[in-house]
Amino acid sequence: MTNTPPPLAVLVKGWPRLSETFIAQELVALERADVPFEIWSLRHPTDKKRHPLHDRLQARVRYLPEYLYQEPDRVWNARITAQKLPGYAEAYRIWRADLRRDPTKNRIRRFGQACVLAAEMPAEVLGLYAHFLHTPSSVARYAAIMRGLPWSFAAHAKDIWTSPDWELREKLSSQTHGAIFGATCTGFGAKHLRDLSDGTPVDLIYHGLDLSRFPEPPARRARSAETPLRLMSVGRLVEKKGFDRLIDALALLPQDLKWHFTHIGGGGLLDLLQDQAADAGIADKITWRGPCDQPEVIDAMRNSDLFVLPSRIAEDGDRDGLPNVLMEAASQRLPILSTAVSAIPEFITSGTHGVLSSDEPEKLSEALLYMARNPEKASEMAEAALARLRQDFGMDPGIQQLKTRLTSMLNAE
Repeated sequence: MTNTPPPLAVLVKGWPRLSETFIAQELVALERADVPFEIWSLRHPTDKKRHPLHDRLQARVRYLPEYLYQEPDRVWNARITAQKLPGYAEAYRIWRADLRRDPTKNRIRRFGQACVLAAEMPAEVLGLYAHFLHTPSSVARYAAIMRGLPWSFAAHAKDIWTSPDWELREKLSSQTHGAIFGATCTGFGAKHLRDLSDGTPVDLIYHGLDLSRFPEPPARRARSAETPLRLMSVGRLVEKKGFDRLIDALALLPQDLKWHFTHIGGGGLLDLLQDQAADAGIADKITWRGPCDQPEVIDAMRNSDLFVLPSRIAEDGDRDGLPNVLMEAASQRLPILSTAVSAIPEFITSGTHGVLSSDEPEKLSEALLYMARNPEKASEMAEAALARLRQDFGMDPGIQQLKTRLTSMLNAE
């Protein structure tokens, strides 16, 4: 076993993160495909639990200063070292232009982190790969310019829809030190980025699902229409997930329908949503479990009747891509109710693999009632979603495509 540093530096927002298991799945798969890398994280972990995937990763994890004032000597020494690099002046010029358009503390922090990254990356590093096109890609881009290295990115959801077009265009242009290539996990997002690109190819690479990580789905029996409906969802308690709309929809269900809703995930809107449920008189029908690890999530899916994810477009334009939890629900033959937002229809054809509703509470409530009163149809759609998952959304093809791109970048003269 060699101690030689690997040629690829992978930038992530934080490591490990329960809400970003799609990144952990990809990195574990790349490692298994013999792609050598180190992880550089912009933030330290805050989750109290870990996903089993995090423990499978062998790559070294290094942490940049989360806030520059916390490690002043490290930042200052890195700046001195970075100023001697051949591309520092150009990186500084580009950063100053970015700062004029985005005069924020975050933009200043990005450059400081980039100086540390450029100064501390081993000489063996030949390229950078950043998860998310906003902050991590900015740090990667500035550092890559300083070191004269190529960089690339994987874009997901918020980073695509809330970043200003000027910044996306520059990161997607061969004329402005843009990425060598980009990847994104939805056709919807890929089209948007390709429309903005001037020289950077953008690949559609679905996350897919490594089905070897999941138990075989239970042999479900369609519940009778008289049996209480066990609803569940997994997702951060943020605006784009639409749980406020779901609470309003649940409150509209007829009194003769017995149900219970379980939510898994953390987020800043918990208190507001709990108050909303109390005001609607349904607080006793909702369990808020908070963040859970994968075994707990899968166990909940296996013991539920319907998975609900009422995604919507937030006021700032943020929206989901193709949430992995929909594929995870399908892997357990769990019927799905969601919305036709962003790339969700790329996996779920409404009426075939599940039901896609409007996020309006009245329409969402009607869809809930339809699924509750048509358990046989719900079972048929769940079976179709499982078949689609197995046929079209496996993980391996995307990993091979990504490996090819990364290898080409690292081997470029």
